[in-house]
This record gives sequence, C-alpha cells and structure tokens, in this order.
Amino acid sequence: MKVAMIGSGAAGSVFACYLKLGGADMYLVDLYEEHMKKVAADGMEFTVDPGEPRLVTGFKTATRAEDVGIMDIVIYLTKATQLESAIESAMPCVGPDTVVCSLINGLGNDDKLLKYFSADRCLVGSGSIGTVLDGPGKCTSFPNEGIVINFGPVEKSESTEKAGRYLEECFQAGGIGAQYQEDI
Repeated sequence: MKVAMIGSGAAGSVFACYLKLGGADMYLVDLYEEHMKKVAADGMEFTVDPGEPRLVTGFKTATRAEDVGIMDIVIYLTKATQLESAIESAMPCVGPDTVVCSLINGLGNDDKLLKYFSADRCLVGSGSIGTVLDGPGKCTSFPNEGIVINFGPVEKSESTEKAGRYLEECFQAGGIGAQYQEDI
C-alpha cells in the first residue's frame, strides 16, 4: 500500500521511519524543503534512543501533495491547529478509496476529518513517543515500552479494517508497539 505522511517534521518523520522499516511504501510531504530534499537524496538518519543511528532509505518526498499522486492511506501528523489546512492541501493525493488517518494527539481531530470524509474512510489515534527532528534528514525517537501507538476506525468498514491492520503490521515490524482497535 502507498502511504503518505502529511506533516513530516519530528513526529511524522519518526512514525514514517517505523512504517518504512516495517515495509510500507512511504511518501513524505512537508513544507520544509531542505528536509525533504535531504531525505530524498540521502535517506533518513533514524535513531531510537538509546541506540546508534541507522539509515532508512527509499522514501519518496515532496513539498506539495499534488506531487505524490493518489495514495491508499494518508496519515496526518501536523500540529492539531494545522489539521484542517493540511486536509485541504493534501486533497490531491486522496482518491475515492483512500483511507485517511489522524495520529495527532488531542481531541476533536475526528470531527475535522469528518468535515471532509465519510466516517467509513477515517482512522484516528495517537502515540506516546517523544520525537525530535535533529536537522534535515535526521530524527530521533524516544519510545515508551509496550503499545505506544493506538488507533482505530471512526466507523468500522472493510476499508478501515484493511488499512488499520496494515498500519499495525508495519509499525510492529518496524520495531514499535502499535495496536489497531476496532473500538477506539
């Protein structure tokens, strides 16, 4: 599945690294052009604290959603106050079958998704991972133990089930505790 991370700063870069390490076909979209160019050219230097940095390669990057094409899953990981503008600017990569997912901590993000998408296409959740963007092409994760990413459907459907299980599998294979829950 093709997965776009809309908002690829500290949290978005860390979450994307776990997904990429778990086998996801990752597209990073962020306005920070220097970061996007560095990741495209050299990969992401990813550190899980404590530990040594490892290079994660194979990301596709862009500063505009219209440059990545239609995705199977679009994850929003911006600031909560930026979510609505991120949804609007990412519309070029959302097709009729795309599942959208907000992993932004806080309440009300589901309501923002529902202004634009039907409930049977929406996943919501959050994570308890400390993250740092150490510079262009460099990020660090400070994970807690156990399940640190929880998410599930706003309304259960075949699409949300498939996308949710896929993300859970990729996160876990990438080395982070994640759980898809049918009743989030």
